[in-house]
Amino acid sequence: MNLALNEKIRLKLESFDHKLLDLSCKQIIESINATQAKVVGPIPLPTKQRIYCVLRSPHVNKDSREHFEIRIHKRILEIYYDSSINIFDLLVKSDLPPGVLYRICL
Repeated sequence: MNLALNEKIRLKLESFDHKLLDLSCKQIIESINATQAKVVGPIPLPTKQRIYCVLRSPHVNKDSREHFEIRIHKRILEIYYDSSINIFDLLVKSDLPPGVLYRICL
């Protein structure tokens, strides 16, 4: 059966842990491939770094500082599907690990 894949959803996934993010992408792809939808990706986006500078001692030694950083890894999945398939329910039911944020862009 050859259906026309006329609908598209773009998922944007974000996490601090890149291994957890890749595992989540793989899990979503496996659940989508069980239907007749097509998945393109994961497409890696540039990693965003946030660096925080903190004084080691608040009263003395103004030159002594520590630097901490947070890296936010991002991936994009594009899902092409037929309108007869309910992709939203499939995405809501997929049990993603804590620490992975996903956004649905139509």
